[in-house]
Amino acid sequence: MTAPEISKAEWTRKDLTGIEPLSAGEITTLLDTAAAFKTVGTRDIKKVPALRGQTLVNLFVEPSTRTRVSFELAAMRLSADVINISASTSSLTKGETLKDTAKVLEANHADIIVLRHSSAGAAQFLAERLAASVINAGDGAHEHPTQALLDTFTIREKKGRIAGLHIAIIGDILFSRVARSDIHALTKLGARVTLVGPPTLVPREFEHLGVTVTHDLDAVLPEVDVVNLLRIQHERQRKEYFPSLGEYTALFGLTKQRAEKLKPDALIMHPGPINRGVEIDSDLADSGRSVILDQVTNGLAVRMAVLFLCAGVRGGAE
Repeated sequence: MTAPEISKAEWTRKDLTGIEPLSAGEITTLLDTAAAFKTVGTRDIKKVPALRGQTLVNLFVEPSTRTRVSFELAAMRLSADVINISASTSSLTKGETLKDTAKVLEANHADIIVLRHSSAGAAQFLAERLAASVINAGDGAHEHPTQALLDTFTIREKKGRIAGLHIAIIGDILFSRVARSDIHALTKLGARVTLVGPPTLVPREFEHLGVTVTHDLDAVLPEVDVVNLLRIQHERQRKEYFPSLGEYTALFGLTKQRAEKLKPDALIMHPGPINRGVEIDSDLADSGRSVILDQVTNGLAVRMAVLFLCAGVRGGAE
């Protein structure tokens, strides 16, 4: 099986470290490439030789299930060899620096390094120092570019466009790398974005990114085409930002009663993992208007596209 016919004219980067540096054209190229690769999943043989002979290393210094497995499957479907490394099994536990660890991987002919790290800027740091391609799988509270791409891909697939849509991102914006990447992707493609949550987690400073900030969820719901719900990032918080989970759900959770205010065709999204009964009612998460599992499926196609395009610039893709 061969790879789909794909135009790479708009893509000239060996790395993907964030959405903020990308142009609307580059984002569109990634989305169009993902659409082409999604067809691979419908074939009897779900594999193409696009990265045959290439080696991808998943270097996850922060824990992950969804993102790591998605990158692993994406690489395997492109016929690359895959090695998974976690912080607990690496020489980072012995005091080795991230740069030295990455250099060792590159010396072993790693072609692509997918990095998840708790420090903002870690992926960019490596990208500037390695010939290998570096893909950011989440760096602290900074960016999570492939999550934003799969979110944007899912919206475009379901709605047919991004420009002109009104999208609400609800929850812990302050500590969310997903929110930051989503904001960059959606606004570059012409969407109107409203951030919703408690003032402690959605400060007015976000308005400089070209979004609207509000703390009144009920007023926003009837207006939006998409709601993207974020979980509370307890692991990144050093203090309490609201009195209790019960109060948070009462004010900002998408309950069944609150969901009745949405447009009939409004999409419900969540990057996962879901805290059922906190940011979203469990039945709503499994309802027909939920596209949460579509996001997971589309994540595979998006990550195939990212690996293919970055490796192609570096000279690895056929």
